[in-house]
Amino acid sequence: MSLPTHPTHQRSCGWNDWLPTRQEKPSLQGSDVADVVIIGAGYTGVAAAMAWQKHHSQDRVTLLEADSIGEGSPGRNSGFMLEVALANDAHPNELARMAKLNALSRQTMALLRERVEQYGIDCQLHHSGTYRAARSDIGQHALHQYREFLEGAGLSYQAIDKAELYERLGTNYYQQGLYSPDCYLVQPAALITGLVDNLDPAIQLFERSPAIGVLPDGAGWRVITPEGEVKTPTVILANNAFSRALGADTSRLTAIYTYAALTPPLSSADQQRIISEQWGLLPAHRLGCTLRTTSDGRLMIRSRYSYEKEADNALIEAELKASLEARYPELGPVHFDKMWGGTTGLTYNGAPFWGELQSGLYVSAGCNGGGIVKGTYLGDALARHALGLPVEDIASLFGKASWMPPSPIRKLGFYLKSGIERRKAKRET
Repeated sequence: MSLPTHPTHQRSCGWNDWLPTRQEKPSLQGSDVADVVIIGAGYTGVAAAMAWQKHHSQDRVTLLEADSIGEGSPGRNSGFMLEVALANDAHPNELARMAKLNALSRQTMALLRERVEQYGIDCQLHHSGTYRAARSDIGQHALHQYREFLEGAGLSYQAIDKAELYERLGTNYYQQGLYSPDCYLVQPAALITGLVDNLDPAIQLFERSPAIGVLPDGAGWRVITPEGEVKTPTVILANNAFSRALGADTSRLTAIYTYAALTPPLSSADQQRIISEQWGLLPAHRLGCTLRTTSDGRLMIRSRYSYEKEADNALIEAELKASLEARYPELGPVHFDKMWGGTTGLTYNGAPFWGELQSGLYVSAGCNGGGIVKGTYLGDALARHALGLPVEDIASLFGKASWMPPSPIRKLGFYLKSGIERRKAKRET
């Protein structure tokens, strides 16, 4: 069975549905030429386009987006912008590497914040910090490991007991938690839309133009879309796991669907109890629930996973309701304004799949849940690498994506391992 070249979704993106209607760029029609074609107008692709245009302003840069801006994967995430490296990017005893990763993350976050301010992007960017919280023994063990990571990296945090978690988050569900100040919350569809709509006019963007083929063409490449094609010497694949259908190594990447939902604005009393200030919570155990509040007083929950294919959204919605009601029984029966699925690209060892695949064909994929800040950095670095400019040693900093067995072994392994973990972490979900 052939791999899909772009995601499809059962429901529209809730974040994007609340944005003002924007004028889309046209789709690619007919034949064109470019100095570089970047496939995927998400955080990685946009960063690559901006970096290429910055260093080679005379070049013709073409950016292809499979969907409309904001409706694809970049707008479907939870909107956490971590100022520091992910815990799986470095081991606590690798202090020098961790310090470098954290410095790069802070620099990239500062750059994104600067662009938000420069362009006046209304994306509800808020320096909230982030919580991790645990309920069960397995969750508390994961929380302890995360605490060791923070201490090893020399990062500040606060340990929080059950009573204080209730004061801050309005829930008695968790037994203990940690708070780290190194995180921003954002409306992700508003952020990616704002970044794209403020690209230099020299960058040519085509929306609703999925790349369905990348073929050798003499010394270069021919990128094919449903209604057109572009000839170019250089292609950058910035479409995460869907890069596999266009030349990336299928043994390094897997597409995982995750699911999120947003409540209507809570009542004034519930907002006062739960949202004294905006906050975001990431699960201590990876199968737990992500929670956050919004600037207009809603609760968002994100949880559940499926392999390579979107699960029945109605069934997932019922599970998300049950998880949120367990955490906030005082809300009564929960109703969602919006619920949707989205994709992320995972690698087995958490390292990115990054670099040159063949002459003139490059990829950056597998951000493993850190797409806004980490994806932005890796996209910028990949463009510089493709241009022959100095770039940090990505492999030594982040590692290299490791091999995974092919399907059906991979699929069976995913469901077996996730099933075991979910039973062990049942009280965290």
